[in-house]
Amino acid sequence: MQDSINILIIEDDEDISRLLCNIVSKNGYSPKPAYSGTEAMIYLENEKWDMVLIDLMLPGLSGEEVLERVTRKSNVPVIIISAKLETQSKINALRAGADDYITKPFEIEEVSARIDSCLRRYRVLRAVPTGNQVCHKDIVLDSDTKVVKVNGKVLKLTAREYEILLLMMTSPNKVFSKANLFESVWNEKYYGDDNTINVHLSNIRNKLFKANPNEVYIETIWGMGYKVKT
Repeated sequence: MQDSINILIIEDDEDISRLLCNIVSKNGYSPKPAYSGTEAMIYLENEKWDMVLIDLMLPGLSGEEVLERVTRKSNVPVIIISAKLETQSKINALRAGADDYITKPFEIEEVSARIDSCLRRYRVLRAVPTGNQVCHKDIVLDSDTKVVKVNGKVLKLTAREYEILLLMMTSPNKVFSKANLFESVWNEKYYGDDNTINVHLSNIRNKLFKANPNEVYIETIWGMGYKVKT
């Protein structure tokens, strides 16, 4: 029997929380509501989760604080569902390690599809055969353990950052357009959402730079896209 997929839903509005729990249940997963950031941290510290949905405007600890703590301690996939419409809020959340950002009011089918899509990506990552390593310069990417080391230092990547880096490293001569990257990693049609790709690439570059500031790993091919620098 397949283990249940457990999803923590951190949302203080009872009606929205109930709706999200409904969506999660109809997708065949097990929802657990938390109505404040403080309550959520109790569940996060004491139970294992396959996904976390976070509203940003929460009583107690803010959604931003919860996100920071979640991504610092684990690689669990996180989707932000928030009424904050500002582009900067979305960018900040993605930079902090969120895998997706959905704005309120939302379409039920869209939330359902994004949850499935995000979980599917994580299942694919966990299902990669053992013993596979991809190397480039001093990057060693182990697709069994999902551990990425640069210059001997472990790199903490989100699932999407990992997938982008893996995709680029396995095709080192290919120039990837933003559309290529988005459609390969998100499995969705690209409609010109440059912010999403820009933020994830910036995160990867910053983490690589911190691990080894003397090397350049990803180069921009102006007017075309990105590739690993040989």
